[in-house]
Amino acid sequence: MSDVSGVSWQLSGFGDEIDPDPAVQVAVLQALGANHIEVRSAWGVNVVDLDNAQLDRLAGVLAERGMRVSAIASPIGKVDVSLPVEHEIERLGRAIEAAKRLDSRYIRVFSFYRGAGVPVESIREAVITRMLALAESADAAGVVLLHENEKDIYGDTPERCLDIVESVGSSALRLAWDSANFVQVGVGRPFDDGYELLRPHLEYLQVKDALSATSEVVPAGEGDGEVLKTITALRDDGYVGFASLEPHLTDVNALGGFSGPAAFGVAARAFRRLTDQIGVTLA
Repeated sequence: MSDVSGVSWQLSGFGDEIDPDPAVQVAVLQALGANHIEVRSAWGVNVVDLDNAQLDRLAGVLAERGMRVSAIASPIGKVDVSLPVEHEIERLGRAIEAAKRLDSRYIRVFSFYRGAGVPVESIREAVITRMLALAESADAAGVVLLHENEKDIYGDTPERCLDIVESVGSSALRLAWDSANFVQVGVGRPFDDGYELLRPHLEYLQVKDALSATSEVVPAGEGDGEVLKTITALRDDGYVGFASLEPHLTDVNALGGFSGPAAFGVAARAFRRLTDQIGVTLA
């Protein structure tokens, strides 16, 4: 085990899980000890739909309060794979504009849904083609895409996440790790089954947990996502990146989830108990 003294991770969180108003989002996150926010929507408008005036207004709110952006939580790739490549390239352009305006190098993306009854293997070529095009656009813009292992997309298991990132082979496409999502697609032991496989490509941690029996999302450490084992291994591996809270404790929908200030606080304190246990500081 490496020397873990002084290990610090940057705490962030999906602000719109707290409240639609960015000022409230920031206030709650800062009260919980975070200096970063992950931007998925503001004032009820998805980040890729914010116009220039709204982006400027959001940047002003964050700057005034000394809050930085860990990632743009875009919905890119959270659409059916049958849509043309250009559909998501155009939306990625808007996400890149947001990343530039809000001074973030990371943009979260997904690897496409498929129609009911469509075998996952049959969409592989279309997915890789689209992910390659997205990575090329990101690379040209100087940003990094973070693929999230969202349930029911192509890359929802460790093996297919690895397939995507290795097949694309771009430094502009890395992986975000979400223990709860793995649990919800039947990965019985996310750490044991996926960590060693994906660690070389893992650059961002999303924090939530889930119960295998019911798929219910629960605070970190209270489910079957092996969160403690995962963060202990990250600590020992020298991980020094972001840990972004995405609690999903009161509502979940196609584009994200909601917790509210109180439940978000529950999730944050649960995660901090785990990091305190392994000697990692959240700043």
